[in-house]
Amino acid sequence: MSARTRSAGATGGRGHAGRAGHVGVGATLPPSPEVTRLLDRSDAELAAAATVSDPAERFVHAHLAALRAAAAVVALRGRPSARSRARSVWDMLALVEPDLAAWSGYFASGARVRAAVEAGLEPDVDARRAAELVACAEDFRDEVGLLVDPRAGFARPLAVAPAAS
Repeated sequence: MSARTRSAGATGGRGHAGRAGHVGVGATLPPSPEVTRLLDRSDAELAAAATVSDPAERFVHAHLAALRAAAAVVALRGRPSARSRARSVWDMLALVEPDLAAWSGYFASGARVRAAVEAGLEPDVDARRAAELVACAEDFRDEVGLLVDPRAGFARPLAVAPAAS
C-alpha cells in the first residue's frame, strides 16, 4: 500500500440528498454516523488487505473495502427509488452518483470472485490481480472521501506496512 493517508470524513461532508449541502459560507453538514461508520469499515478492510499475504484474501478485503465505500455514497445520496430496480450496491451507486459509474462496473465484475473465495471455492486469484484490486479500492476510497468532504484531504495515516507479494 502506498504512503497515502485516509480520512474517514469525520470533519464534515455534504448533505444527504443534495450536492451542495452547504449551511453557510465555508460550512458543510457533517456526514451521518452511518456514512462515517461505512468509511471507517472501508478503511479497516484496506488495512486488512495490506497485512495479508494470500492473494485471494487480499482480493476479498479490497473488494469489501470498495463495497463499504460504495455503500457510504448510497447512504450519503439516498437510496434510489424502488422503481429503479437496482439490485446491488453497485447498481445503486451508478444511479445515485453517475460520476462513479465506471467504478461501479469495475467492482461489480469482481463480486463473483469474492463470493467464490468466501465460499471456499478457491478461484485462481494471482498476486497481480489482487494488487490491482487493492490499488483500485484505495483510489476509489479516496474519491469517495473527497466526495463526502472535499476539504478534508487525507488526514489520518494508515499505519500498516504492505504485505509481501
